[in-house]
Amino acid sequence: MYKILEGLNKTSGILGSMVVGRDGIVIAADLNTGVEDETIGALAASITANIHKSLERIKSPDLKQITIEAENAKLFFCDAQVGILVVVTEPQVNIGLVRLEIKNSINRLNNQEAHC
Repeated sequence: MYKILEGLNKTSGILGSMVVGRDGIVIAADLNTGVEDETIGALAASITANIHKSLERIKSPDLKQITIEAENAKLFFCDAQVGILVVVTEPQVNIGLVRLEIKNSINRLNNQEAHC
């Protein structure tokens, strides 16, 4: 799992990534953001749980990705079988490239999980 995160972090503009359980517990992290892993993990779990509940209410329960754009960074929270893939990027990142690399990383994570 760490190798997948390390590979993802080599993408231009990505500052770090991590996998978080749906309960907010950090499973694996390779972050260089200066913010504690546990803080981002709790944030990711809370936000995705609330949005998932809202989507269920409108009969659209399949959450794929949440993107938050802040002044100093972009945060991507993505559903994976093992948990939530969190990616932190620079604010002016190429979103298309990041989404492609996230998709590839989720496929690798899901395949890794299937072989365990």
